[in-house]
Amino acid sequence: MLRMRRAALLILMISFSASAVVIRDDIPDLQYRMAASEFPALADVPGEGHGVLIAPQWVLTAAHVISWQPAMDVVVVGGTPYAVSRVVIHPGYKKPPQEMTDSAIKSGDWAAFLEFIASSDDIALIHLSKPVRDVVPAAIYSGSALGKVVRIMGPGATGTGAEGHHPHGPNRTDLRQGYNQITASDGRWISYTFDKPPAALPLEASAGNGDSGGPMLVAVDNEWHVAGITSWKRVDGNRMEIHPGMYGQTNYGVRLKYYEEWIQTTIATDVLIGRGAEER
Repeated sequence: MLRMRRAALLILMISFSASAVVIRDDIPDLQYRMAASEFPALADVPGEGHGVLIAPQWVLTAAHVISWQPAMDVVVVGGTPYAVSRVVIHPGYKKPPQEMTDSAIKSGDWAAFLEFIASSDDIALIHLSKPVRDVVPAAIYSGSALGKVVRIMGPGATGTGAEGHHPHGPNRTDLRQGYNQITASDGRWISYTFDKPPAALPLEASAGNGDSGGPMLVAVDNEWHVAGITSWKRVDGNRMEIHPGMYGQTNYGVRLKYYEEWIQTTIATDVLIGRGAEER
């Protein structure tokens, strides 16, 4: 169990990060704080991780958020706990082999590890035992996210872009939100880079550890649509020592447009086993 937990922590610390908000060093933290009521569709997954309600009985999240857990019984949406009836992990999700992680730690060469992560389908759906009646599900963004400003949020690890956050610090803090601009959108991934002021957006932010699976939102008229879910980050330097979240870090989210057919098919299908999905 310790070995399994260690691997999971490494994944969160090294590559799979969360939409915990790391903020500009020249803007007061209070300006990034948010109330949960500002986006009720944000779902709280047990352990460390989040998701987003996209249908009355379905929460979308990152596969790595739940793949290491022996079971998932409850997800909280809008402050209310809901029993989980099943979890559907994309069949293309691949968990990094322990020997690959150990080799990267020993050698300091993470190229193979990051290539492996980038080739994985890090997406999963959680089916709730009953519908959520008091929260409006978020729609999936249907356009191209390239060049769009996205809203990110989460209560995970926090810090500033000047220093990042401690890799072993608390991954549960207060709920924050911020913004960034998508600079790449292709295949499985959309990504953004945490720019240093004065090039940064007024409330520019970056993903941190502890809240993977959180939404990356695009404004459509008066609504927020989900363009991606936070998945991993590329950290330069010694990944056992560097503080994640510093200026210049690139963060990657699962591009939902790429998975739209899988999401729709999964939600519309009552019998999931044998139709290209994993159920547990």
